[in-house]
Amino acid sequence: MLKKCNNSAKQKLIKKIVELKQSEIKNLIKERIEGFKSFFSKSNEDWFSELCFCILTANSSAELGIKIQKEIEAEGFLNLPIEDLALKLKMLGHRFYIKRAEFIVEARKYRNIKDIVLNFSDIKTCREWLVKNVKGLGFKEASHFLRNVGYFNLAILDRHILKILLKYGFITVAPKSLTKKTYLEIENILDSLAKKVELSLGELDLYLWFMETGKVLK
Repeated sequence: MLKKCNNSAKQKLIKKIVELKQSEIKNLIKERIEGFKSFFSKSNEDWFSELCFCILTANSSAELGIKIQKEIEAEGFLNLPIEDLALKLKMLGHRFYIKRAEFIVEARKYRNIKDIVLNFSDIKTCREWLVKNVKGLGFKEASHFLRNVGYFNLAILDRHILKILLKYGFITVAPKSLTKKTYLEIENILDSLAKKVELSLGELDLYLWFMETGKVLK
């Protein structure tokens, strides 16, 4: 499934990223990155809200997750009874409203999630802990959460990123599901690319996401 990119395709992608780095998009991405960094001065409640956002985006979309997060906020994620939370998720358009409400209520035992994350000296070990302990988080969602609270050395392998990697020959097929082994292999490919274009993995994700969608979200 994985293969080394041929030089022409590799250079084409690098050129596109460099061009974007020199466009006005860089300012929007810089602003987004600064927003992620600001989480180190935010509360456990803010971090928990971001955790819930990432739970909601699994098999859904960032746009819907943002909409729901703005409506429910940390207070609702932390305190709404499960029936009320599920109803709100349903009204706001989430397909898996019952299961996501269950995951969010289950995650409340980690309402001090900022303290938990900051206690890890290695963020990849922290990601492993999140995947193991927080229901609803796989490697993609755990990486997404950690990037959004200020850690930029992890890859978020969603369908948009995989589509670009496939287009430029970095992988031979876009896997429908990712084992840990495959996830880490593709993450290493992206890490090499990030070094070549002098970006962190977190920044590279935003540039690639913009290339595929025309949007800079989170």
